[in-house]
Amino acid sequence: MLCDDDSLTEVFIVAYSIELTNMSDKRQAQVSETIAHRAADFFARESNRQSLVTVTRAEVSPDLKNVTVFFSVLPESAEATVLNFAKRNRSEFREFLKEHTGLGRLPTVDFEVDYGEKNRQRIDDLTRS
Repeated sequence: MLCDDDSLTEVFIVAYSIELTNMSDKRQAQVSETIAHRAADFFARESNRQSLVTVTRAEVSPDLKNVTVFFSVLPESAEATVLNFAKRNRSEFREFLKEHTGLGRLPTVDFEVDYGEKNRQRIDDLTRS
């Protein structure tokens, strides 16, 4: 006999939990991508167009209840204004998500300036000089 029933059951449970983790990771990535695209659409429609807002990513919590949308702004002097605009319009963005996505439960949304992207751009500028 190659393996007893207990070890076979153990292998199945481990394989099943890995599959569930992969499915939840895939769902988290899909929700993140959808929200990032819709956030870019929302900024394009609702902003005053005096600055260029680029949505860089959306980070969704594993339970899909919270999301943070990260963005960069040009000119940098407009970052605070855009961040205030985004935070003031969170409920409008949730309504926008409700109308333009098939998400069942909508996550709580927050917005942040993507300082990681700013730091990467700064490093690129320094390495070119």
